Formats: sequence, structure tokens, C-alpha cells
Amino acid sequence: MRIALSQLTTGPDPERNLELLRAEAHRAAAGAARVIVFPEAAMACFGTPLAPLAEPLDGPWATAVRRLAEETGLVVVAGMFTPAPDGKVANTLLATGPGVEAAYDKIHLYDAFGFAESDTVAAGSEVVTIEVDGVRIGLATCYDVRFPELFRAHADAGAVLSLLPASWGAGPGKREQWELLTRARALDATLWLAAVDQADPAASRAPGDEAATSPAPTGIGHSALIGPDGTVRQSLGAGPGLLLADVDVDEVAAVRRAVPVLANRRLKTTAG
Repeated sequence: MRIALSQLTTGPDPERNLELLRAEAHRAAAGAARVIVFPEAAMACFGTPLAPLAEPLDGPWATAVRRLAEETGLVVVAGMFTPAPDGKVANTLLATGPGVEAAYDKIHLYDAFGFAESDTVAAGSEVVTIEVDGVRIGLATCYDVRFPELFRAHADAGAVLSLLPASWGAGPGKREQWELLTRARALDATLWLAAVDQADPAASRAPGDEAATSPAPTGIGHSALIGPDGTVRQSLGAGPGLLLADVDVDEVAAVRRAVPVLANRRLKTTAG
């Protein structure tokens, strides 16, 4: 299965961000991808007031993404914000395309490093997988990567690939943590992991543009496709880019035979 990892920098305007998604999706389709994965907050970047922008899954933004999936024949996975009780929003991944329609609400909220996502975002509770051409795929978002039980739940549901859209917070050691955690989750669930971060905004700015200052997590780039043995197969740098990569789903079975950590577990937990 060929997938596309679209590393881009979104801004506060959902309509402008849709244009970015549209251009990237057509590039991916031209490259014979079957699935394209956009980052968390593809609808609107963090640091933007989210409640006024949130739309239901049958609203205009999600409908436009569905139309894009239909235009290109791709399964599109993109981060958006949907309304939640008490004036909050859900941090939602929309997965849509031929034979696929699902949504995942981020379970683990980024209440760390001085940022409190839970102030404005309501946590999800359901593990979600989709099926594309007979391949089971798990959905996760950003801070979820620190919780291995979610990725093992994907594997227990039959997934051989997990998709991890993110808008990773910058800071000392954060790139090293991103790379360590993504490789670890692939290895300890013995599945492929496509980690798709927002590009570093500094690498996306035109020369002479001033940097915006915000404590919000706005991405560091370094998206990667990681094999079920924990090795990085392909990756991007800090700036925007589109990575086309082929996933050998049969490799998962081979790795699980050699390193049967899922079968050898003595303790099992559930995500939530």
C-alpha cells in the first residue's frame, strides 16, 4: 500500500488550509498513493480560538474534505475540531474516502510542558480503526504517542499500520522525544507507524517574515514512516514536504513471528 505523509504548516483560516490540503492531495494522487495523511490541526492551527471554528462532521469543512477524497480517489485523514459539550471542542481525525468514513477523537490531551489542551478540548474515549483495501489501520493523535497501550489496542484490533497526525510542541529535547517515541510505539506494537507532524513554522516562513510567538504546539516537522521493527524507513526534515512511501503489510507478520511481544504479554491494559 502506498501512502502519502503531508507535512505542512496550517494557519488560522480553515478555507486557506483547505487549499493546502487540496494541492497536496492531488500531488499524492499523481504519485499513486492510496491514503494521504495530514497533520493534527489541519483545519486550523493551535493558538487559534478553536470553539468559533469547530464544525460538526457533516459541516462545510468536513464536507469539502470528503469532496476532495472523491475527486482524488484517496482516503484522506486530516485533523479538525468538532463541537463538544460545555463550550469545548473535540480534537478529531476525519478519515474519509472510497469505502471509508470514520472519526477519532483524541483520547490523551496535551496537558504537559506548560500547555493545557484540556482547557478547551474534551477527551475522546474510543479506539478507532479503519479498513482500506483489506488493511486494518489504527488512528491516533500527537500526545497519544506517549501511551503505548493505545497502539497495542490497534494491534489487538488487527491493525498493521497506525497513523499519527501531530502538531508537536517545540522545545529542548522535543525532537529527540518525538523520534524516540514514534520508533518505540512501532516496535512495541510491532506495526508500521506513519507519524505526520506539522512542519516547523520557522521553516515554512518566507525570508523576512517575522516569527509568531505562541506557547501553542505548532509542529517541528520530521515526519517519518517507521517499520514494525522500529527502524525509520523514510523521513522528512523540518520544512514542508510530501513523503510517498510503500508499506509492506506482510512484513508485520514476519516481525511478529520473530519478536512476538504481543503474544508474550503477561499484563494487558485498555486505552482510555
